[in-house]
Amino acid sequence: MTEAKKILYVQTSGPDTPNRLYSPLILAQTAKAMNVEATVYFLGLGLKNLVKGEAEKVKIGEFPNLREVIKQTADQGIKIMACQQSMQLFGGEIKTEDIVEEATIAGAATLNDLALDADAILTF
Repeated sequence: MTEAKKILYVQTSGPDTPNRLYSPLILAQTAKAMNVEATVYFLGLGLKNLVKGEAEKVKIGEFPNLREVIKQTADQGIKIMACQQSMQLFGGEIKTEDIVEEATIAGAATLNDLALDADAILTF
């Protein structure tokens, strides 16, 4: 039996660039429909999209707000990960309890492992 392909989407863009925020989530949902194992890892400014109350403020075109898309993505079994070291970059401004419940807090080593295991990596 062949092992499933894996794709990693790394979101580094924050709420100030809303046109870049939907792509990794929609692509991850598409990958899932193609039987590809997808993970979306939020890093740096991208972490701010996972702060409770922030994603609800982002809505573009006919798409639901970003919070709803994050929830839809997680509900499909796609891993949503929040970078622990990025939380530290913000000097305590973002704490574990501030992150949406769909996200798992993960460290830099996890990102490296995901990248090493992935068949493809896309950054946004």
